[in-house]
Amino acid sequence: MSDIFISKTQFLKGLQCLKSLYLHKYHPELMDEVSESREAVFQSGKDVGVLARGLYPGGVEILFDSNNFAKQLELTKAEIDGGAEIIYEPAFSHDGLFIKADIFKKGGRGWELYEIKNSTKIKAEAFHLEDVAFQYYVLKENGLSISKAYLVHINNQYERQGDIEVDKLFTINDVTKDVKDIQKKIKEHINIQKNILNGKMPKIDIDKYCSDPYDCEFLGHCWEHIPEESVFDLKGRGIKQFELYQKGIIHLKDVPIKLLPLAAQLQVDCALNKKCVMSKAALRDFLDSPWYPLYFLDFETFTSPIPLYDGTKPYQKIPFQYSIHYLEKEGSNLKHHAFLAVPNTDPRKEIAVNLIQQIPKNACVIVYNIGFEKSVLNSLKAWFPEYEDNIDGIINNLHDLMIPFKNQHFYSWQMKGSYSIKAVLPVLVPELSYEGMEISDGDMAMLAYKKMCESTDPSEIEGIRKALLEYCKLDTLGMVRILEALKNF
Repeated sequence: MSDIFISKTQFLKGLQCLKSLYLHKYHPELMDEVSESREAVFQSGKDVGVLARGLYPGGVEILFDSNNFAKQLELTKAEIDGGAEIIYEPAFSHDGLFIKADIFKKGGRGWELYEIKNSTKIKAEAFHLEDVAFQYYVLKENGLSISKAYLVHINNQYERQGDIEVDKLFTINDVTKDVKDIQKKIKEHINIQKNILNGKMPKIDIDKYCSDPYDCEFLGHCWEHIPEESVFDLKGRGIKQFELYQKGIIHLKDVPIKLLPLAAQLQVDCALNKKCVMSKAALRDFLDSPWYPLYFLDFETFTSPIPLYDGTKPYQKIPFQYSIHYLEKEGSNLKHHAFLAVPNTDPRKEIAVNLIQQIPKNACVIVYNIGFEKSVLNSLKAWFPEYEDNIDGIINNLHDLMIPFKNQHFYSWQMKGSYSIKAVLPVLVPELSYEGMEISDGDMAMLAYKKMCESTDPSEIEGIRKALLEYCKLDTLGMVRILEALKNF
């Protein structure tokens, strides 16, 4: 299939950045290594697509083969000629374009096209309509009668009770008129992309489209000229990094500091002078509020577009692990509780029961980023109303250790504008570090737990279990040591 050089995926990349399209085509060796999290997103999309076939069961699938596009086209034509009424992943080409539709269904007035998304709404910024419109264009150029075009996405209000009800999990949107209305625009973009691919690599500088709507796979290549301590390290609202960059202001030392918000001014000053600042009075006020017994709590959660348990909704955070360090009184020995769910079990009730048994009603509960922990606790309360009073007691006693760092009552140049625990811990407690750990952040923990649930190898499961316990334990031990460090100022 030498004439096929723009697939649907490549066309969408070209809409985001024509340079990315060119690099994908001619310099794939410059691509960043595909991360596990990106692979997980791809797999999630595939899983959702397969489940959506339950909306129109009984179809025939045309398997994808990157080495044989012609075979997929032949099989698709044979199925259509043979009278197939529902086809999954049929392949079509036209004038150097190639598509595979998610679901192709014969209706009373012609063929119906269904594009499946694992998002919870139609996203203009993610080119959802252009996705369908590109397919519609190729299908029409093949002489097919297309009566309807649909975008199908996850219904985030669906709550599972028993087996998945596919018709309720998905929302089907008729986008036929919208797709027809942008056919001229699609044709124009196709011509632009063909011209780009028939010429030299376009001179396109970095901009917001490098990560909007998706992170480009060539960030490492295109951003290699950006120095350490650049304007892109600036954090906070009201900072227009690309406007500074386009004016030739790249290094922090060149930033007109008086034009920045106060928080960013502090960040720049500390970065350039390699210093830290603190407000001892504000820190004392914060440190006066906790009491004993003192409990430090951290959850790990996962999400899934397909709800796994009764009472859960798509993409709802499901806790599968927690760590608690606690001090019963000032000067007492530090103790620890840990929970990690058995793979492929619903952990929610066991977590709720353990928490209310292990955390006394009068305990002060320290967390880092109160919004996250509070949302998990509120979900547990909604799932198990019989424990509402106990869980409310924990929620009412939450104290957020992130506050003094978020409010810059303590700030170090080494934090690079961040107030996450990953940025704070190495500064205040350098002997503790996430570096070199098998699992070093929440996304990695979620992926590891998913892998643990999929594995049948006892040694692999045990290795993941130990790594998860070690990571979550460091989160709460880190909070203990950060609080101790603040008390020493």
